[in-house]
Amino acid sequence: MRYRKVKRIMAAALAGCMVLSMAGCGKVKINDGTFRPVDEATLEFPQKETVTLTGLISYPPSTESEPNNRTIFKRLEEQTNVHIDWTAIPNDQWADKISLNMSDPNKLTDFVFTAGFSDSNLLKYGEFGAIIPLEEYIDNYMPNLKSVFDKYPEYRIMCTDVNGHIWSLPWIEQLGSEKTAIQTIDNMSFINKKWMDFLDLEMPETVDEFEEVLMAFRDHASELQAEFNIDGNIIPMSCIINDGGQDPAILINGFGEGYGDADKARHIAVTDDQEVICAAAQEGWKKGIEWLHKLYDEGLIDPEAFTQEWSTYVAKGKSGRYGVCFSWDVGNIDNLKDWVPLPALTADTRNITPTNGSFTSGFERGRCVVTSVAENPALVCAWLDQMYAPIQSPQNNWGTYGEDDDFDIFEMSTNEQGGEMLKHAPLGDASPVEVREAEAVGGPLAVLDEYYDVYVTCPDDAQYRLDWIKDIYTPDMHTKYVYPNLFMSREDTETLSNLQADIEKTINRHKADWIMNGFTDADWEKFLDDLDAYGLEEYLGLFQKYLDAYNAEMAE
Repeated sequence: MRYRKVKRIMAAALAGCMVLSMAGCGKVKINDGTFRPVDEATLEFPQKETVTLTGLISYPPSTESEPNNRTIFKRLEEQTNVHIDWTAIPNDQWADKISLNMSDPNKLTDFVFTAGFSDSNLLKYGEFGAIIPLEEYIDNYMPNLKSVFDKYPEYRIMCTDVNGHIWSLPWIEQLGSEKTAIQTIDNMSFINKKWMDFLDLEMPETVDEFEEVLMAFRDHASELQAEFNIDGNIIPMSCIINDGGQDPAILINGFGEGYGDADKARHIAVTDDQEVICAAAQEGWKKGIEWLHKLYDEGLIDPEAFTQEWSTYVAKGKSGRYGVCFSWDVGNIDNLKDWVPLPALTADTRNITPTNGSFTSGFERGRCVVTSVAENPALVCAWLDQMYAPIQSPQNNWGTYGEDDDFDIFEMSTNEQGGEMLKHAPLGDASPVEVREAEAVGGPLAVLDEYYDVYVTCPDDAQYRLDWIKDIYTPDMHTKYVYPNLFMSREDTETLSNLQADIEKTINRHKADWIMNGFTDADWEKFLDDLDAYGLEEYLGLFQKYLDAYNAEMAE
């Protein structure tokens, strides 16, 4: 199999009507997906006369429910003379309502701005004729997005299915690149510098030294409680086992081959020979779990780590009870000033395995789709292309300037060349998350690394994390490759999903059990046999097939 361009012919209109007939297919015009060229002059903005398009969008429940009241959309309407008749759905109702909207042509809008569709949904809706392929519209009428694809061809490959179709417009957020990208580390580990200074402890560099630090926290618990007025038991290390960024998997990268288990959903890694392996089937993972059990057996790991909810985890952290914890940002759990990232720990080796997909930064393939009811898909695509303008994408992503209230994400400033540049404004005591939710609109966009200090400044809360990664973790990222974010066929996507369900469940169950209770060599061999029985070879083979195809395409 190889990625390739094919003749764009879609016969989905009939199929769509067949699938959707009970919903009243005959009441609306269904676009069969064939490319509809137009005179480019008709796509110039602002439009000579006001044009109305229809769109579907989600929004945080506590924020403005009418999209056209948001400053970003007000400005876009002024700039384009295109009015959007929005259907807005709260985020917490989106999953329940979007599938109903997509199955009824009478409820379809010209585009879905914040679709967030999975690969299987994209392929399903494409097959049914609910959405149309966009590759020719991108190449002809979307210069901003095409420029991104030309600069970074990997994104076009990642958006293209095995038949050469692009069914959706992506969300792209670059913050750093390759091994310095902000997404390379998910579950970052943090250590309480205040406690270490009080106990006169050095930053640990090996797993043995780390264990000694945890034991010092345990053995001097009463002193720590008295010195820092801590209400509640001292917890040397807390985490949430098998829970994404709160999982302690980053600690075991140094065991065995150094793969750890950075992909905590699929449990895959890519070797330096470009072979896809199951990280949890490696000797290093086994040794790492044995070591974590030792820590648990010594009373160094929170006994609630296997069951606690996020709210409980945060509440205990904010009460000052943790010596080590895990999160995307320790500011989510406690304050920044008392904590520092824990560097890679040496066991058999010293390594930090970056997260799969992270070398191409933040990426969501199914962010926005154009539907088959769009009477002028070229104009819809041209309007959506405005979201990819370098000065527009940061606003859609984070927020804007000139709001009527006291909250502004940006101030409009100038760069060194005198051009417009969005400068992140001081927020004082305001929550960045709340301000962003109130102002940002999401949707399709691209914030590229080269935009910083030209079109926009880097957010402060991103910059210090980027600095941590570059200074503390990147030097120990000896792994050459990560698994890219690839678009598989519908059949292979479904097969992988079914295989993953059993494989992930088996790995996570054993991981939690073994950290708590330990295991024998016989248990380990039975575990490997179980993975084989659940189709591990086929599972890895499918990943390998698409990785090989991607590498071949990138080499052309």
